[in-house]
Amino acid sequence: MRFEIYCKGFLIGHSELESGDPPMGVALGRFVPNAAYEAVRPDVLRSPQDQASLQLSVRFEDKNMPCAGITITDYSKDLGPDGIEISVLGIPYPLYAEVFPDHVAAYDKQFKRDS
Repeated sequence: MRFEIYCKGFLIGHSELESGDPPMGVALGRFVPNAAYEAVRPDVLRSPQDQASLQLSVRFEDKNMPCAGITITDYSKDLGPDGIEISVLGIPYPLYAEVFPDHVAAYDKQFKRDS
């Protein structure tokens, strides 16, 4: 699934949020920026811990994803275009399980024993 990432209402890129931590309600993945991200990038680099002023949001299926916070980590200067990650924190259940069933299944699989 493709998730669109917005800053103050402007589309700045997308992610598949391909990894996660279901018990914590966290989804994360590679962030693929568009041209509009360049205007935001200096603020991301300046405030890696507190990005509340960026008013980041995630949209999927034409609706905002409720969450406790969003952080972009940009190491593209050292790692190239694949070096930007987005973390979406505090996604509530049952929404998390509905949107990320593969994350939940992978987590559950860690605790299953073969009989």
